[in-house]
Amino acid sequence: MFEKLESINSRYEELERLLADPEVISDVARYREYAKERAGYLELIKTYREYKKVKEELLKIEELLKKEKQDKDFIALVEDEIKTLREKEKELIRQIEELLTEKEPDTNKNIIVEIRPGTGGEEASLFAGDLFRMYSKYAQKQGWKIDVMNSNPTGIGGFKEIIFSVEGKGVFKKMRYESGIHRVQRVPVTEAQGRIHTSAATVAVLPEAEEVEVKIDPRDLKIDVYRSSGPGGQSVNTTDSAVRITHLPSGIIVTCQDERSQLKNKTKALRILRARILDKLKEEQRLKISQERKLQVGSGDRSGRIRTYNFPDRRVTDHRIGLTLHKLDKILEGDLDELISASISADKKSA
Repeated sequence: MFEKLESINSRYEELERLLADPEVISDVARYREYAKERAGYLELIKTYREYKKVKEELLKIEELLKKEKQDKDFIALVEDEIKTLREKEKELIRQIEELLTEKEPDTNKNIIVEIRPGTGGEEASLFAGDLFRMYSKYAQKQGWKIDVMNSNPTGIGGFKEIIFSVEGKGVFKKMRYESGIHRVQRVPVTEAQGRIHTSAATVAVLPEAEEVEVKIDPRDLKIDVYRSSGPGGQSVNTTDSAVRITHLPSGIIVTCQDERSQLKNKTKALRILRARILDKLKEEQRLKISQERKLQVGSGDRSGRIRTYNFPDRRVTDHRIGLTLHKLDKILEGDLDELISASISADKKSA
């Protein structure tokens, strides 16, 4: 572990030198890349350096104790100090181990979330709306910023699709566990006989890609503009502001129409496209690794059911970790901390 820490410390010092280099400062993309990498190491390096300082103090005090044989009061005082420092050393090692475990390339990234209804027709689209509101409230509690990038609302309060970005500290680290199929069991508003139906919605959580990570050749893009559809304000449905981008090599298609400006829609569409391309590349890597994992909590796998929201029993069950909570109302109001913390713990154990 300490060899790895010294290696990271050397890289951190190298990054500090690079960020002071005039050649790097003049290259905005490189500077941003190095600054982001340095920021990712900041907390770990700060904790490691504090540990080294405590270790040095311990060695000095222990040497003092060896030399002092007569003064019992002094010896007692030094022994108390040693005990305090050893407890601090132990706690710092625990923090370092935790930071090393959580250290991943995407930890500090913002995300793009895509929610789409699955089986269940109109009820599934309503549930997609419920999930969006749940995540919006959770983001508000965390102090994160949400920006809707594209949406296709239904007439009764649901969504055929909604895509939004989330920005803030630790966003991907927590929200990555929301990827998958979410199932709901309840009596739909359209059900006259009070029968419980099962519907579903899919959630995709994509770390947002930087331009330096995913470089897109403009020649690989087919860009179409058209008139926005659905509810809108002035000019939304009267100008060709909506944008559809097709990435020819991968076949990925992205549409954005929420903004009145064609340029803004194009900018948002490119952000979504980069995130999807990065996710596709990472998915190929995950498929190789996932076979060796016993628990698919943090893999980003969206092929299986991850959670059930049962309205009659007021319970939520996370099927990956076998956790059931009878607090459906609070969870739908954005109280996701217990579910997400349990997923993080399970993922650490399975790693």
